[in-house]
Amino acid sequence: MSQAYELAKEAYAKIGVDTEAVMAKLAQKEISVNCWQGDDVVGFDQGDNPLSGGIQTTGDYPGRARTFEELTADFEKAMSMVPGAKRIALHASYAVFTDEHPWVDRDKLEYCHFEPWVNWAKEKGYKIDFNPTFFSHPKMNNELSLSSPDEETRQFWINHGIASRRIAERIGQELDDQVVNNVWVPDGLKDIPADRYGMRERLKDSLDQIFAEDCPHVIDCAESKVFGIGLESFTVGSNEFYMSYAGTHPGVYNLIDMGHYHPTENVADKLSALLLFFDKIPMHVTRSVRWDSDHVVLFDDTIRELAVEIARCPGAWEKVLIGLDFFDASINRIGAWVTGARAMEKSLCYALLQPHAYLKQLQDEYRNTEKMILIEQIKSMPFGAVWEEYCARQGVPCDDELFALVEQYEKDVTSKRD
Repeated sequence: MSQAYELAKEAYAKIGVDTEAVMAKLAQKEISVNCWQGDDVVGFDQGDNPLSGGIQTTGDYPGRARTFEELTADFEKAMSMVPGAKRIALHASYAVFTDEHPWVDRDKLEYCHFEPWVNWAKEKGYKIDFNPTFFSHPKMNNELSLSSPDEETRQFWINHGIASRRIAERIGQELDDQVVNNVWVPDGLKDIPADRYGMRERLKDSLDQIFAEDCPHVIDCAESKVFGIGLESFTVGSNEFYMSYAGTHPGVYNLIDMGHYHPTENVADKLSALLLFFDKIPMHVTRSVRWDSDHVVLFDDTIRELAVEIARCPGAWEKVLIGLDFFDASINRIGAWVTGARAMEKSLCYALLQPHAYLKQLQDEYRNTEKMILIEQIKSMPFGAVWEEYCARQGVPCDDELFALVEQYEKDVTSKRD
């Protein structure tokens, strides 16, 4: 235990915060880390075809993971530098095909194609979340899937959604856990629509078919969005659509992606409203720069404010399911993973170190000047010493050790990939 931590512990005790309790609580909060940062969202089922469907990865940093073995090795290395409880989020495009279980198209995927992931997760102590993959595929007919007017196309993607839920259910059974299964479709139009209603009617019907089967180990959700690349004029699955769907379909949730709102919207502000009506709030935490750009999560004002809401709203610590969603091919991918996951953990640590009950009391008693001054005081308190102590106790490197470890792994492993 460092002298800096001892001084920080005393300082926080003066404002009613127990740093030991903070670290114990933080260590239990699971964060679902996206597998697709490690390979630029390429996956294993469509070769090296470029991304399509309203999303894009930029950059050509060397060393991208190309196989299940490379991706899991990179993930393990990155997570060895991240404290706390971790899950891994998969997309259906990361199915593992073998001689025993050869390639099938997405509408025919089965649990056997993900059994290697489950066996690996059991060995390493991870839990798994899942996402059907409605992009980067020849059947994305004019960037439409579940809302497509072409019934053959729409049925293909309905079948994919059903197959994905069955896979998620089996994963949950094998890991004795509940698996977040998130539906995101890029469906929309580049130019002015002539029939918004019909597209949304088809999307609703498709979702009804996908969610019809009982899957008790699955947490179902659908992810809303403002727009995507090439789909600037109309998005079928808007926030209003999915919020209404979730509100009228018990057991289905609107997943909140921080990059999927207008730039002036405060996503943290939405949590307190949703917590009054939903028992779970699945999230994708990302960093948007002017639009849904999925930049690496950083310890910045937006993420800290989100973490503060999770820490102080009644029930939010249990109800908010944190998943990460970022991908950057312009920098070292292991470094991106480490930075983003640690930033989320660091923000939660910062949030737990605030005297929320006392701040609430000050607000309720209209002691707003005192509240303002205390909030400003908290900003310069020795938070970093608590974070460093937490990392040490979790057996992961401190911030000043990270780059050397990332650089060494690049030199030893990723730089040798063709």
